[in-house]
Amino acid sequence: MRFRFVLFIAALSAVAGCSCDRKGPKYIEEGEIHYTLNYLGPLAVPVEFLPKNLTVTFKGDKILFELISPYGKSGITNLANPEEGIYDTYYTFFSRKYYYAAKENEVFPGFSSMDGMILSKTEKTAIICGYNCQNAEIKLASDTSKVYNVWYTDEIGIKNSNSSNPFSQIDGVLLSFFFKLGTTELFFEADAIYKKDVPDKTFERRKSFKRVSKDDINKFITAMISF
Repeated sequence: MRFRFVLFIAALSAVAGCSCDRKGPKYIEEGEIHYTLNYLGPLAVPVEFLPKNLTVTFKGDKILFELISPYGKSGITNLANPEEGIYDTYYTFFSRKYYYAAKENEVFPGFSSMDGMILSKTEKTAIICGYNCQNAEIKLASDTSKVYNVWYTDEIGIKNSNSSNPFSQIDGVLLSFFFKLGTTELFFEADAIYKKDVPDKTFERRKSFKRVSKDDINKFITAMISF
């Protein structure tokens, strides 16, 4: 119980202390969200070589998640373009380029450590980057004594923003959340949100990537970040 209380206080402190850069109108249907990223747990490589930020580019129901390291442009990209039936995960490690094409409503690869998680929505609220946010508490099947807090808003116009990630039960845009990849936890906090014109070609399928199986792309993603 004490551990849960400490986690809750830490989450509130992080949200309350969030400084965010927001440009343009509050309700937007096209633009970018930038998140800071922190890691907890064993890492496959020194943290200096891992992505330090997450960028989400969106336009209606088209979404691009880019988790890219400054070294060799290595990283993971998720692309959802329902109009074209594209639900791709791209893995880049220097000259190695692979992708997996998922089906609609299929959870993107890499999240097997979050299978069977328990999500409970609460009455708690917070303001992040000027947006009113609701809260959900998460317990993972691997350790139900540990409680994670995620915060989300319905004031940003991304449609079905979580249909391909483990938080599909949440109808809102995540502004403070986590992922678990292998044995490593990744914590994301929005620090910039702004409206911008996004060309449609941003959401086209990438070329020069070799198509592989879901098992293969899972192995690549886990090996990149976690032991």
